[in-house]
Amino acid sequence: MLSPRLLLLRSAASVTTRALCTGGASNRGRAPDMAEVRNRLREIVGASTNWSDHQQAMAERVSLSSMLAKSQNDLPAKRMKDSFLEVHLPLGSEPQLREKYLTFHNTVRFGRILEDLDSLAVLISYSHTYNATLKRSPLSIVTALVDKIDMRQQIIYPDCDIRFTGHVTWVGKTSIEAKMHMSQYHDGAYTPVLDATFVMVARDPENKRAAFVNPLKPEGPEEEKIFQEGEANKSRRQELSTASLLKVAPTDEERKIVHSLFLNTLDTKTVSFRSRVLPPTSVWMEDAKLKGLEICHPQERNIFNRIFGGFLMRKAYELGWANACSYGGCRPSLVAVDDILFQRPVEIGSLLLLSSQVCYTQGKYIQVRVHSEVFEPLTRQHNTTNVFHFTFVSDRDVPNIIPMTYGESMLYLDGKRHFNQTVEN
Repeated sequence: MLSPRLLLLRSAASVTTRALCTGGASNRGRAPDMAEVRNRLREIVGASTNWSDHQQAMAERVSLSSMLAKSQNDLPAKRMKDSFLEVHLPLGSEPQLREKYLTFHNTVRFGRILEDLDSLAVLISYSHTYNATLKRSPLSIVTALVDKIDMRQQIIYPDCDIRFTGHVTWVGKTSIEAKMHMSQYHDGAYTPVLDATFVMVARDPENKRAAFVNPLKPEGPEEEKIFQEGEANKSRRQELSTASLLKVAPTDEERKIVHSLFLNTLDTKTVSFRSRVLPPTSVWMEDAKLKGLEICHPQERNIFNRIFGGFLMRKAYELGWANACSYGGCRPSLVAVDDILFQRPVEIGSLLLLSSQVCYTQGKYIQVRVHSEVFEPLTRQHNTTNVFHFTFVSDRDVPNIIPMTYGESMLYLDGKRHFNQTVEN
């Protein structure tokens, strides 16, 4: 049963869909698919599918800077339903599409779903900032953060249609929070699969400095509550950043945890701080890593001539999943994606180094952190681009992960924080 709010938004969705999807009678009366979403994004910014033409189109975007608002007050307020979109992924009705999403074990590649969510979040944000008087948007809207993705069910069927819905739920001066929901048609009805919250940022046509976005005007108490949840999310993110273990010392309770782990690994025969013994059913953190390398080709570019954030998420997820699978000895299921931070863009031609680390375990749960960095062969410099956090669950209890160094202990505590946040939610 759909809530009255969703029914209201859906009634406006047809108007939004007609305004944002490619024209033509074939698009009327039905929701767009992911191919149409990406085609529409190219139209909005003037990007081309051809590599050489694409570079020229990006160079021409510089002239759009004059169309940017001087302040947020110059922009009209938008409603939540103005950005509502419904997009279908017809895995059931279009069998030729399945192979792109299919795994060897006849399930859906979740990395592909991450790519679709990223594209949809961008289009939702452009729907919020849509200006009918402009042929092309002067804004460059990119993903700043994947706040969280919570799985409502573990199984995604490869031969059943999927539906995505979403809209803007909170807006700052230059940032946008978009919430999305994914459901799948099975046994005669759509059932929820996941809920996702992305934070987007708007920048100028050259993607160099921040740009203002339309304010959001909630309508009614329910939308006001949703907007206040967005404010609370912003405050929570600021608090987590302030309390980061990269900035401040662990809490008293966390220090006791680290010391307890240290005591449990001391060799009682030698009575030495340096002599360590691995407890039963445990694995040293050093032995729970998995690494990968990607050469970033033009094929994986986004509409702004950088590497597509969804591609980065897919690669990080697949490496993290493989690490959790190797660690637990069986195929794990995803529980949540948490706090994916996009620190800097990845340029085409980059060497992308991915490092996956099991950093916390509890019972059947495995917390995995994936760190990505760009390596510049000429200067030998490494620059962090993203940090990803994934929570997996196995079908059996997994070994305890044990840190040995102080740095690994901080990774352990950071993983525990992310895990606790997932469990609490």
